[in-house]
Amino acid sequence: MSTPPQDTNSAPTPRHLSTPRAAALAGIAFAVLFGTTLIVIRIKMPEGLEDSTQWLKSQQSAITTATVLMPFAGISFLWFIGVVRDGFGRYEDRFFLSVFLGSGLLFLAMMFVATAVAAGLVASNTDVTDPTARAEVINFGTHFLVSASQTYALRMAAVFMISLATIWFKTRLMPRWLAILSYLVALTLLIVSEMSKWAELVFPAWVLVVSCLILTRSRLTEQQRTQHD
Repeated sequence: MSTPPQDTNSAPTPRHLSTPRAAALAGIAFAVLFGTTLIVIRIKMPEGLEDSTQWLKSQQSAITTATVLMPFAGISFLWFIGVVRDGFGRYEDRFFLSVFLGSGLLFLAMMFVATAVAAGLVASNTDVTDPTARAEVINFGTHFLVSASQTYALRMAAVFMISLATIWFKTRLMPRWLAILSYLVALTLLIVSEMSKWAELVFPAWVLVVSCLILTRSRLTEQQRTQHD
């Protein structure tokens, strides 16, 4: 009896796509890159938005560096969102997940806008020759940058933290103290976001804490699996 010919064009068996372990480092990369970007852009910025022309002239190279770093910080944040969502597993709640994703993407969009404005300010400092017009452009752009980053982006970051803390609190996927801490930090950001230009650094610091905890737990889980095997 002859053996039927094998189908060489048969499709390969699909395999389950797992989150790479390196993705757990995305939050740490975001915290470092984003924190550096904020410090570089906001350092020596006049509190009352006075003397903006002199600030832009003295910090031109630093601001240019920040505009280069920000896209990489954004990519890392998207990976961080993916890592956090992967941890939800079957406990995903569509309502809080929608708020979580929406606020995270809005935060990132606002920070991209603010950084793009900073890049535009650097270009306008050389393209606009009229001193009076240049001062007005820089003053407007600086107001826009501060509003986009502090008033809007930071509050979206607070909503991101609240939604994530609620998911953790309900599912107990993360320690209860982290959920409570996230609530407190988020409420603080909602209130004091416009009172200090350095309040923005609280969010990357929180992401750093969460990422380190996720990385530590993933390593412990991997060690336990290795011991059982």
